[in-house]
Amino acid sequence: MSDIPEYTNSDRGGASWQMPAIAILALIALGGLFFGWSNSAKLDATKQAVADQVKTTLQATQQDMTAMKDRLAIDEKTNTDLQGDLKVVTDKLKITQSQLKKARTEAAKLNTETTEKLSALDTSVHSELATKATNDDVKTVDTKVSTVSDNLAKTNNDLNMARSELGTLIAKNHDEIDVLRRMGERDYVEFTIAGKNKPQKVGNVTVELKGVNEKHNRANVVVVLEDKRLEEKNRNINSPIIIYPSGAHQAEEVVINKIGKNSISGYLSVPKSGTQPATSASSKSGN
Repeated sequence: MSDIPEYTNSDRGGASWQMPAIAILALIALGGLFFGWSNSAKLDATKQAVADQVKTTLQATQQDMTAMKDRLAIDEKTNTDLQGDLKVVTDKLKITQSQLKKARTEAAKLNTETTEKLSALDTSVHSELATKATNDDVKTVDTKVSTVSDNLAKTNNDLNMARSELGTLIAKNHDEIDVLRRMGERDYVEFTIAGKNKPQKVGNVTVELKGVNEKHNRANVVVVLEDKRLEEKNRNINSPIIIYPSGAHQAEEVVINKIGKNSISGYLSVPKSGTQPATSASSKSGN
């Protein structure tokens, strides 16, 4: 009997379904490999994006820290400057308070002396009336009485004038400036400035008009004395601008008592000295 095996139909049927199964498994394996590779690529891209975002965040944080350090340095410098300015203002305030006290004392003394002079003059006039008998003498005395009464009324008005914080009287017009001149305590230089940004010499100071608010009687001005520059904004009329010359114990005052369309008028008040200050070239008299 022959030993060669015989293949039956059943063996052929088994080989026919194994090949498609192997092909399907191969396709599934390839799909798994592709899916794994795709996920790996996405994971790498995500890691790179996260790394870039972290780097950007770190850079922004470093920039913010640098900016914060710069601001802190500026704030520290500003604080140091403010402390220095505060010390200067405090020292100046002590001087100003002392001068203010002295000015008030002098003003009170002036009022007392003026009252005493008026009282003595009134007594003299009444004594003269009692000793004169003729009509001509009576007429002369009546004239003197009228003059004294006028002087009394005028002096009363003078004493009712507003005073600055240094105790000096503030003149609101040309006539009141003349009254202050006659009192002989300070020198006065009147000025009128027409037009903005035109510095004008007034006595020993320079006055420059920056702008006006005619409706509210306010002006923006710059006053310069030696190396001192004062910029005053929204300064009301009849409100003195006080400035001290170097080495001086008495202040000078710039007063604006009239505001027009792009113009101001006023005066410079300086302590009495041996010489009369130079009059401004464009000074004008009148109310």
